Amino acid sequence: MNPVRVLIIDDHPLLRLGVRQALEAQEDIRVAGECADIAAVRAWLDGGRADVAILDRSLPDGDGLDLVAPLKAAGMKVIVLTVEDADEEIRAAIDQGVDGYLLKSSDMEQILHAIGIVLQDAGAFPTQVLQKLSRGDSTDPLAKLSQRELEIAEYVAQGYSNKVIGAKLNLSDNTVRNHLANIMQKLNFHNRVQVATLVLQHLKRHKRI
Repeated sequence: MNPVRVLIIDDHPLLRLGVRQALEAQEDIRVAGECADIAAVRAWLDGGRADVAILDRSLPDGDGLDLVAPLKAAGMKVIVLTVEDADEEIRAAIDQGVDGYLLKSSDMEQILHAIGIVLQDAGAFPTQVLQKLSRGDSTDPLAKLSQRELEIAEYVAQGYSNKVIGAKLNLSDNTVRNHLANIMQKLNFHNRVQVATLVLQHLKRHKRI
């Protein structure tokens, strides 16, 4: 089995060193590259290959979110690792389509877990991040969903991948994917993190969490 290739994007040398050493201590992970700014990433992408990018938002030459689209176009999952924990900062990252959002207070175990989660096509968003996003209006768009779609939406909110959801509901990956596409179309959403956030809003409103 080929090792997971990780690109580290951060302008702090000590942070890059710490993350790199921790990742390289794992037998199934290899650091494919390190970049300190947006320009270096764009140059690296001209030939560089990785499976996951760990991305800081605050870079010397701009907002790291500007790199999300080209990184994903290159086939990478993108995990933001940042000190920014304001609601609007998290929402901006999710709107750009990031696969995970971790704070720099996260320990290495959380980062490794997030890498594994995003490679299963699930979102890696810690509870404290999702709770920040769970503040919303009092309407209940979930009423638009069928019972099966509600079941899938709740599993999405728990961070399960399509494969795991399929196993739990005795459905194929493709069927789960189709249900999820219908859910996002009904809710006018663009990614599964928005679905998870809405479910958390619903559960909190009905005091189930």
